[in-house]
Amino acid sequence: MTLFNFLLIIHVIGGSVSLLVGSYILSTKKGDQRHKKWGIIFFYTMLTAALISLPMSYLHSNHFLFIVGVFTTYMLMSGKRYLAIKNTNDVTLFDWLITCIMFVFGILFIIFGIIRLIDGVYFGLVILVFGMIGLSFVRQDYTNFKGNSTVLNVWLTAHIQRMTGSYIASSTAFLVVNNTFLPPIIAWMLPTIILTPLIIKWSRKNAVLK
Repeated sequence: MTLFNFLLIIHVIGGSVSLLVGSYILSTKKGDQRHKKWGIIFFYTMLTAALISLPMSYLHSNHFLFIVGVFTTYMLMSGKRYLAIKNTNDVTLFDWLITCIMFVFGILFIIFGIIRLIDGVYFGLVILVFGMIGLSFVRQDYTNFKGNSTVLNVWLTAHIQRMTGSYIASSTAFLVVNNTFLPPIIAWMLPTIILTPLIIKWSRKNAVLK
């Protein structure tokens, strides 16, 4: 068995479990003990799949896998950290580091996406969108860490947004890899189109404005 195949097995197991658990979490009550227990399983299985996708993308050159891996890892890590942050005093160097890494990759994704579009590769639009979404979350981090958010419980709403966002990224990867009938650009954007309204709904429902 090659190293890539070994990593692929772990990636598939982690991704499959996280998608199943994530689907369950999305359809059930949020915030109770059951949600928290399943949330831990979701976090670690999806983080495993995301981190393993990075060396996989190097072993078999795959921009798609790398982009989803970076984006999902950032969403998971920042989403979990937001649970531990109750005010600006709880923000650590690690939180800033996560944000700075996403900032760098967001810029790179945008540049790479534009280059691909200039070359006539429409997949560049997807890369561009991921970069822009990443930078929008970086901006949100900066606003939150500085205490300038208009939402009192921004730590909770940010957690909801990031965890659901990581589920979107993972389900996008699953759909793209297994798609046999949808146009590629539709397969890429469909989970975002379907689940983004839910993020907005849950954020508004739980937000406490200043």
